[in-house]
Amino acid sequence: MTNELFIQLLAAFLFTMGVLVVLLRRDTIMVLMGIELLLNAANLSLVAFSKTNAMIDGQLQVLFVIALAAAESAVGLSILVNLYRNFGSIKTQNATTLKG
Repeated sequence: MTNELFIQLLAAFLFTMGVLVVLLRRDTIMVLMGIELLLNAANLSLVAFSKTNAMIDGQLQVLFVIALAAAESAVGLSILVNLYRNFGSIKTQNATTLKG
């Protein structure tokens, strides 16, 4: 098994675990962690493909995905703080009452 294949299998495993966490967990923090797993799996795959093809495009895209993940974490945590202030809990079922 080559290194490239191993890295792609690891990225697929991380992506699958992220999807399962997002779909099955009820805790909002765990859902945010699942989204981070999805983004990190995509980053790992982009870096592996860019190294295999000797191009820097994938590594540049990873920088944008990391910036997106940082912004998503900041917004997600601020929403969690607001949920906790309003409802005393961070369960995802409480977020449905925030619909405008």
